[in-house]
Formats: sequence, structure tokens, C-alpha cells
Amino acid sequence: MSNPYKGRTGLDRVIRAAGYSMDGLQTAYRGESAFRQEVWAAVLLLPAAFWLGRSWIEVSLLVGSVLLVLIVELLNSGIEAAIDRVSYELHDLSKRAKDLASAAVLLSLLLCVGIWVAALWHRFGG
Repeated sequence: MSNPYKGRTGLDRVIRAAGYSMDGLQTAYRGESAFRQEVWAAVLLLPAAFWLGRSWIEVSLLVGSVLLVLIVELLNSGIEAAIDRVSYELHDLSKRAKDLASAAVLLSLLLCVGIWVAALWHRFGG
């Protein structure tokens, strides 16, 4: 059994995949308030990372931690959408999947905050 939508190759596949990715980013921005908030935080934090970081490693950690939050939020939204597609009925497994995805967002946020606090401390506190 093969998927008829998987027949594209080469540049056509890359162009279409980029389009799907842009559609996903637009959908998340329009429909997910948490993602929208995190995007605006990223708009502020990403330029600040280049100012705050003293080396390419520090800049990479600062930028990477912000991007990780966005990535995990997108995955969380995808999981929630898939669960809701199956059923809006309350179910233990649906709750479990959504809670686990939410916990991943929380951990990515804590990691991001920890990295930024450490960088700020290194630059100004110690």
C-alpha cells in the first residue's frame, strides 16, 4: 500500500514541503494564542541573544532555547489538534496525551528561562 501524496521528489517536493510548513506556522499563529505570545517573545529575545551572548556558543544556546520553545509549542498544538480530530469526548488517554504535550512545553520554557538567567548572570552578575 502506498500513499498517492508521497510521489513527489526533488525540488518539487522541497517547494511543497516549505509551503506546508508556512501554512503550519500561519495556522499556529492565527489559532494558538500561546504560540502567538511565544513568537512575540522570540521577536524580542532573538536579537537580544546576539547582544547578550559573548561567544557563538552562548548565542547558539540563547537562540536555540527560544526556538525550542516554539518547536515544542507547535508539536503540542499538533497533538491537541489530532486528539480533538478523533473526538471531543473526555477520555483518560486523550487527557494523558494533552497533559504530556503540555508538560513538554513547560519543560522547554523552564530550560529557556534557565539558560537566559544564567547568561544574564554571567554577563552582569558575576
